[in-house]
Amino acid sequence: MHGELPKADFKKKPASRWRRGLSIVIVLAAVAAALAYVFVGMNAPQQRSGGRAARFAAQGPVPVLAAAAVTADVPVYLTAVGTTRALNTVTVRPQVDGKLIAVNFQEGQDVKKGDILAQIDPTTFKAALDQAIAKKAQDEALLANARTDLTRYEQLAATNAINRQQADTQRALVAQYTAQVQADAAAIESVQATLGYTDIRAPIDGRTGLRQVDVGNIVHASDSGGIVVITQIKPIAVTFNIPQQDIQTVNDAFAKGPLPADALRSDTNKVIEHGMLTVIDNQVDSSTGTVKLKAEFPNAAVQLWPGQFVNVRLLVDTLKGVTVIPTGAVQRGPTGTFVYVIGADNKATVRPIKVERQDENQTVVASGVTPSEKVVTTGFARLTDGAQVTIGGGPDAAAADPAAAKPGNGARGNGERGNGERRQRSGNGPKPAAQQ
Repeated sequence: MHGELPKADFKKKPASRWRRGLSIVIVLAAVAAALAYVFVGMNAPQQRSGGRAARFAAQGPVPVLAAAAVTADVPVYLTAVGTTRALNTVTVRPQVDGKLIAVNFQEGQDVKKGDILAQIDPTTFKAALDQAIAKKAQDEALLANARTDLTRYEQLAATNAINRQQADTQRALVAQYTAQVQADAAAIESVQATLGYTDIRAPIDGRTGLRQVDVGNIVHASDSGGIVVITQIKPIAVTFNIPQQDIQTVNDAFAKGPLPADALRSDTNKVIEHGMLTVIDNQVDSSTGTVKLKAEFPNAAVQLWPGQFVNVRLLVDTLKGVTVIPTGAVQRGPTGTFVYVIGADNKATVRPIKVERQDENQTVVASGVTPSEKVVTTGFARLTDGAQVTIGGGPDAAAADPAAAKPGNGARGNGERGNGERRQRSGNGPKPAAQQ
């Protein structure tokens, strides 16, 4: 009927209350899970760590390799990439024009200074020399006749038989012929020098390159290509750059005496040649922040070639009587570097160390390890502080000895100091005792 109120649906209220209760239960469950994670879950890593240590302990002693710390003199090197350059390079050019009649060298031949490399046709230059010699002989005859007349005129003038002016004129004529003879001698020397230029000689000791001109061609002193290029490769030079931060170190060491330098292959780091530092450039390249150095090498076996890239190792210092351990023994933790030291009871103990210098093979330790103490070099996966270990034999047992290191090893002095750069290996065991 019209005007009646709609009847309320009381059957739906129980369903609404049920959904509301379910939501409250879900929220309470989430809060309970969060609280359980905060108060219980944070202790789980410690429980797992303890369980891991207990599990490893149950497996028996940890097999490791170890090496003893030693006292040694460690060289300090600066390393750089260098470019080999000929000590001298000369383009041999003719000094006179003419026809090339002979080439007296083979391409790639070693020549000595003064060797005749090529010859230009000397015919016209010999004729010019003969002409100059004849001109001098002519003027010498005139001079001799003038001197005879002068002697005669001086005797007559002394008796007033002739005018004294005539004797003075003859004296001037003698001086004129004397000067002419001197000019003729200079002309002869000039022509002789020009004739000598027809023999093209090596200006330096070195090795010839490819021949630029063949026999029969007309060559000119103005030719830009020349006849051949000679490079001096015994000795040879290597130029390289170092950072400006190392200039003071090199200058201080260079002031004390010559600095040895080694040239190494870029692929194997094998020493090619030993040499000495000769020059430190007088300015820093502002575009790169480096300074250029040049070292000279004897190159007796011709292992270095102009234009070749080599690694250069410059000895700037030697650390005397320092403690050395293999770099593989150095581990890194949140508070710094540490090693596992093996005691007399064959237990590995974590010990923090201070690293002075480090390279890929050996590390100079300033403090933390004393000579003859054994440090673990391999076998960190199951190793924990205080774990019982068994030491096996292997190449790492002698890795701390600098004499056993590969050629080219030594503490680098170009900023690569041992400040714990090596990352800790995955699964290297617990942190040091101070960090646990």
